[in-house]
Amino acid sequence: MTPLLRKILGLNWVLVIVMFGLLVFGVFSIDSAARHLPGGGERFANNQKMFILLGSAVYFCTALIDYRWVKWLAIPMYLGGVGLQGMLMAGIWEAPEPAVHQLMIPGIPFSFQPTTFVLAAGIILMGTAFDRLPRLHRFFAEPIVKLALVGLICGVPFLMVIKNGDMGSAIVFLPVAFVTLLVGGVPFRYLSALMLTGVGLLPIIYYLVLPEVSDRATGRIDQYLEFLKEGKVEKSAETYASYYVSLAVGQAGWKGMGYKAKAERGSIHDKRYIPWTTAHNDYIFAVIAEEQGFRGSLLMLTSFALLLIQMLFVAFYSRDFLGQVVSAGVVAMFFAHIFESVGMCVLLMPITGIPLPLISYSGTFVLICMFLLGLVQSVWVHRNELSGIVDGRQERPH
Repeated sequence: MTPLLRKILGLNWVLVIVMFGLLVFGVFSIDSAARHLPGGGERFANNQKMFILLGSAVYFCTALIDYRWVKWLAIPMYLGGVGLQGMLMAGIWEAPEPAVHQLMIPGIPFSFQPTTFVLAAGIILMGTAFDRLPRLHRFFAEPIVKLALVGLICGVPFLMVIKNGDMGSAIVFLPVAFVTLLVGGVPFRYLSALMLTGVGLLPIIYYLVLPEVSDRATGRIDQYLEFLKEGKVEKSAETYASYYVSLAVGQAGWKGMGYKAKAERGSIHDKRYIPWTTAHNDYIFAVIAEEQGFRGSLLMLTSFALLLIQMLFVAFYSRDFLGQVVSAGVVAMFFAHIFESVGMCVLLMPITGIPLPLISYSGTFVLICMFLLGLVQSVWVHRNELSGIVDGRQERPH
């Protein structure tokens, strides 16, 4: 048996099947959610298929090559991502409306959001730092040093994203940083102190920082707090999205209204009450819930849960810190996106506007997600290979 065939047979096929199942489900959902846009849903569904085909090549190439090669790309990727984020802040190559927080680089026929790129690069860089630096000196194994490293790697792009007013994407950095520290061996007392400090800073962030960055963000938080206080969403211009998105989810029932349901059947989306310009992206869960009902939503969320659990298994069986941190970081990133995207549609969170991984129409976000899933798959495929010399001895596989 050739090494390539052995690797192919050794893939975690549950991860492969669930990932492609969600991607196919997403294409059909995009076709329905984008049907009110110029060109219709078919145009956006076809574009998504193109990105999936490209992403499939990226996925399998990444999965079949030893993941440790990414340590050489960690710093260039991260610096490039921060640079692109800085260009977005400066308004250089900023994509025109309706794209938000995206760049349009000359010569590339599509826009992309640099936030996800720098987040992916940050996950890889943190994994590389936790894996390599303690081998150079014991100083880098100290919890305080690890806290400082993660604070620097995540903090710089986090502040830049906040400055751009993209609160939804900025929030994703927090669970990624926390999980990285947890997997990296930082004692829980340090993490508890960090969380308490964060809670103590919330009033300062809310009253002093957010108003200087984004009035829209503070307005959405105020609306959500009003909902928690009153127990209901008022139908007004300020709460338009929250009202109709939650109504679409709530009226779906067990079976839903059917695929591409019409206004005659009471479809909120067909009446264009769900913000129709972003329904295929930020609000796609509301469209799925309305059309597929509780059973369709439950099937999708169960698939996501299976995907996350499988990636946790991969992290557990990884041969080194790099594989553990990368796998756990990808789990945290996916979980944050899923929780935010679904949570805002069922009023568990303020409206933030963030894509649902593998489901939303997102172009380069799909490519980055498939690249990261390919890295996790590579961690699984190469879990039994020796990873080199550690402290004068050869590290053994699990």
